[in-house]
Amino acid sequence: MNTQSNAVPASPREPHEIAPTVISAGRRMYWSVRRELWESRSIYIAPLAAAGLFLFGFLISAHHLPDKMRAAAALTPMVQHYELIEQPFTLAALLLMGTAFIVQVFYCLDALHGERRDRSILFWKSLPVSDLTTVLSKASIPLVIVPLLTFAITVATQCIMLLITSAVLLGSGLSITTLWTHLPFFDMSLMLFFHLVGIHALWYAPIFGWLMLVSSWARRAALLWATLPLFAIGIAEKIAFNTSHFGTLMGSRFGPGTEGLGSSKAIGMSMAMLGEPGLWKLLSDPGLWVGLAFTAAFLAAAVRMRRYREPI
Repeated sequence: MNTQSNAVPASPREPHEIAPTVISAGRRMYWSVRRELWESRSIYIAPLAAAGLFLFGFLISAHHLPDKMRAAAALTPMVQHYELIEQPFTLAALLLMGTAFIVQVFYCLDALHGERRDRSILFWKSLPVSDLTTVLSKASIPLVIVPLLTFAITVATQCIMLLITSAVLLGSGLSITTLWTHLPFFDMSLMLFFHLVGIHALWYAPIFGWLMLVSSWARRAALLWATLPLFAIGIAEKIAFNTSHFGTLMGSRFGPGTEGLGSSKAIGMSMAMLGEPGLWKLLSDPGLWVGLAFTAAFLAAAVRMRRYREPI
């Protein structure tokens, strides 16, 4: 007698659904910033090259330092303090800050234009990273990464300069007491930090925002499109009203700060002047907050522009 099995035939195994991995916004921002550091090596190569060049020149001129110290006996104490102790450290800081500004400008011009030019935007848009995250990560380079990196490289450069100077003086039989007691190294570093944060990050923010907006829009010659409209507005105002308010506004923004900050104080040959009148006075300047509002508007427009612009 044939017996039939009551067993229920096994159904094909249903595939298990894999829950999608949720990546937090902070982690996406972190990896987006790391991507910028990987792709834009000039961010740290240019300041390091400038620091190395300055140290090379400083090392060559260091053998004249003992003779200068002996000849400084006839100078006033203030001149001795500035020319022999403080001036080389100030020049190193000014050189690296100038290099940092150049890096910031050219990075912003190429930040969104470059990915459209090499068509890598098609790949990056296929990833689960929003246009907002991408633009903010790129904006963090000139506003956060470059100032902090410049501060670290500058302090390291000045430390090496201090060690070289001490070694040269000791090798010549001179005392290093004057050098170590009269060089306000900590105050110089603190004022340098305030200057980089206040001026190179906050005060220059609308400049970088405008450059990033142009980078997201221009098909070619981004530098020309970034500067030509500004000159055109200034010339049109001069012809129509015989005034130069826009030029004065641009001059104060491209300069170290407002009239209250004083350009001579910010770029003077004393490290103490780099920090005057202080970060807190800068934060109370209405021009700073107006500039930050324009920066937010420029970045918002850059986000929208990146969403709809096609590769070049």
